[in-house]
Amino acid sequence: MSGDRPLVSVVVPTRDSARTVARCLASLRAQTWPALELLVVDNWSRDGTWEVAAGLADVALRAGPERSAQRNLGIERAAGEWVLWVDADMVLASDAVERSLAAARAAGAGAVFLPEASTGSGFWARCRALERRCYDGEPSIESPRLVRADHLRRAGGFADDVTGLEDAALRNRLLADGVRLARADTVVVHDEGRLGLAAVVRKRFYYGRSLPGYRRAYPGATAAQVRGTLLAYWRHRRLLAADPVHAAGLAVLRGCEGGAWIAGAAVARRG
Repeated sequence: MSGDRPLVSVVVPTRDSARTVARCLASLRAQTWPALELLVVDNWSRDGTWEVAAGLADVALRAGPERSAQRNLGIERAAGEWVLWVDADMVLASDAVERSLAAARAAGAGAVFLPEASTGSGFWARCRALERRCYDGEPSIESPRLVRADHLRRAGGFADDVTGLEDAALRNRLLADGVRLARADTVVVHDEGRLGLAAVVRKRFYYGRSLPGYRRAYPGATAAQVRGTLLAYWRHRRLLAADPVHAAGLAVLRGCEGGAWIAGAAVARRG
């Protein structure tokens, strides 16, 4: 890490995120790390998100059509030595950036995982929270969020022809480039809101349309992620057994999501 206080550029893509964006950006403004710039790239929101972003960000841009393109524009404009990307429904502890950079320094790493915890209301949100607890520390499932800008640009940023798998695609490219990964001692809280099963299935169907291209670009990666997921559940079987109601709900949720991924991929192959 060059210098004692390298600049960190935080890129936040937004789209109709009025429910959560103010808390997200406030948590970034409250970081103890002093050298930080905040870039928000809004996908033409109509619910007041843009007005909040313009008031809190150092740089506020408007672009689409998807999250990958928004992040790539933010990376292009970023001045920092490091780039951190955060979704608009996430909240960081005030020392998250500081702890993440400390982890990178200690490991000599060029990319850092920031573990996630899910929160939200309703049955399906509680199932998602249980799922996220199972994934803690699983390198084949988690993806880094803080990456040195030079590594990120050499990897080509985010694949703009992939939606839903763009983080995994970047992780695969970073590993192929020999970038060392570290893990931060902090937690990013992902506010899922009130999850509905039908909405989750629709989103996974949409993501599934990117699956054939992802599998062609990264042979074996999908199978490795499936194996990693199943192993994570096995390793956390006591956690699941301690909450059988939400564990059963998680099985239903994951089954519906898996079917939606497959259906989306089938539509994409036919088209």
